[in-house]
Amino acid sequence: MLQGQIEFSKYIVMLLIQLTGLSGSGKSTIARGVKICLEEKGFRTEVIDGDQYRKILCPDLGYSKEDRNENIRRLGFVANLLATQGIIAILAAINPYEEIREELKGYGQHVKTVWIQCDLEILFLRDTKQLYKKALLPEDHPEKISNLTGVNDPFEIPSNPDLTIRTDMETEGKSIETLCAFILEKIQA
Repeated sequence: MLQGQIEFSKYIVMLLIQLTGLSGSGKSTIARGVKICLEEKGFRTEVIDGDQYRKILCPDLGYSKEDRNENIRRLGFVANLLATQGIIAILAAINPYEEIREELKGYGQHVKTVWIQCDLEILFLRDTKQLYKKALLPEDHPEKISNLTGVNDPFEIPSNPDLTIRTDMETEGKSIETLCAFILEKIQA
């Protein structure tokens, strides 16, 4: 090799982990915990949090099925771009429709779907954002939410997730540990 030439290493694609689950199930919390776990092991990791990114990348979108799918499409594009740069991208969004989850899987085998499952009764009890309470208000109430996924808007259960984490049956720490181990296993495969 001549002096001044750059030797390019093999192009490495990391992972795109699309978390899916109802509001309050633990997607963002788990994603942040896994990011810390992976970074401690030397892996570059980025969390694409649906709540945060929607405000920046998708303020023009509402909550119709078409708009929800477009939101995930945009977030998935960003996550895939990161993954193709050797970063582990964790997309933490409700992502309620199977067709868009499958569309993202079309990026390649590096895309994995993880269902963050939690029974609705537990979510009603947690209700950290008071969304479930607002969804149950009378129709004429000014604070009524009419499009809460899983209550008065659809959530399609993933037909074939690569991993299911039951946050209603295990601790936050165990859920983080489970996802971190899953990612490490996929990287080393």
